[in-house]
Amino acid sequence: MTTAGDFRLGSVALPVYLPSLLFAIGEGAIIPVIPVDAARLGGSLALAGFVSALIMVGTLIGDIPSGWVVAKVGERNAMLGSAVAALVGLVLCIIAATPAVLGVGVLLIGIATASFALARQAFMTTFVPLSHRARALSLLGGMFRAGYFVGPFLAALVIGLTGSTRSVFVIDAVACVVVAIVLLVLPDPSAVLAERRSALLTQTATVRVVDGQPAREGLFRSIGRHRKVLARMGLGAALIGGLRSSRQVILPLAGVSLGMQESSIALVIGIAGAVDLALFFTSGQIMDRFGRLWSALPSMIGLGLGHIALAVVVGLGALSGGSSAVGWFVVVALGMSLANGVGSGILMTFGADLAPRHDPAPFLGAYRFTGDVGNASAPLALSALTAIVSLSFAAATIGVVGLVGAGLLARWVPRFIPRPVRA
Repeated sequence: MTTAGDFRLGSVALPVYLPSLLFAIGEGAIIPVIPVDAARLGGSLALAGFVSALIMVGTLIGDIPSGWVVAKVGERNAMLGSAVAALVGLVLCIIAATPAVLGVGVLLIGIATASFALARQAFMTTFVPLSHRARALSLLGGMFRAGYFVGPFLAALVIGLTGSTRSVFVIDAVACVVVAIVLLVLPDPSAVLAERRSALLTQTATVRVVDGQPAREGLFRSIGRHRKVLARMGLGAALIGGLRSSRQVILPLAGVSLGMQESSIALVIGIAGAVDLALFFTSGQIMDRFGRLWSALPSMIGLGLGHIALAVVVGLGALSGGSSAVGWFVVVALGMSLANGVGSGILMTFGADLAPRHDPAPFLGAYRFTGDVGNASAPLALSALTAIVSLSFAAATIGVVGLVGAGLLARWVPRFIPRPVRA
């Protein structure tokens, strides 16, 4: 691993951050369009929502082999393969004549996303010294957030120029092609580390070797080997991911329940997204200087309290007709984005802190899988609770779970996560 004195964030800007930003812009552009296109192809609102959820289902499926794939073929080859797989999925989306074909394409995009994200995280885990790790990974997370922020605006511009939602998938296809070109043209930063990693492998007694090469673990074997830490920190990652994905779903639903126009809801969420994006590097500075808990706890507590406050706002709106609660909705949306931004990069940083230095990809695949289970489960739980009881009850329940999760992190992080070494 590079020493703190030798490392500069600028040294990985082009080969690491640029492909991540391009990939995220393309995916950020298509996410709002997927349900619209599914409905245009004849799907009901429920089916359109299911097709949209397939991108997260695909990510979960992709998590299963991603750690093994990255460890086997290397970070850059895994990213190239992910770009090609996403391109195949996008072609299916472009030519889709039924919601079923569109769903298959969306599923492939989700699978590709899992390997792409893991490859970058695995490289950063090995390359970046502990003193700079949180800043580097927060910046990587910021590239994805920036892409998801810019993508929808780019999609709106293209739809306005072409009059077709289908043209947005072309944006993502072009982004995947550019990502592949960037990866092929720029030098592979992981190649520079090959000798260092090989030397580290020979010095590490805990590495299992088969035919002169480190043994490659599948997802479930890796989960079994690291079950103790995953049962604790993996659950923490799932709770963090669950609150984040719940926030993305519950804010639009709350706006609708208050009778707001779609454009107004989009504007509020867009402004809130800008607040979230603005804090990604600050989060890394906090984690590297003061410790991971100083980012994780405020984020979890803020998101938990934000869900509870949103439950109160929705309840007030139901009593007063909605209009008087809109101002409070804006305040809560901004507060939740502030809390989410303070925790930017925390999941990747936790994973990097916990992963073995010699061969991080198998563990990171297992760790990401546990976190993505929370990402996928929270919106489903939110929908179920809303259907059975009410939106306010669902928001309050998830908020309480978030506060419990903050307590669990306060208990487990000092036990499993090393203190940062200040640069």
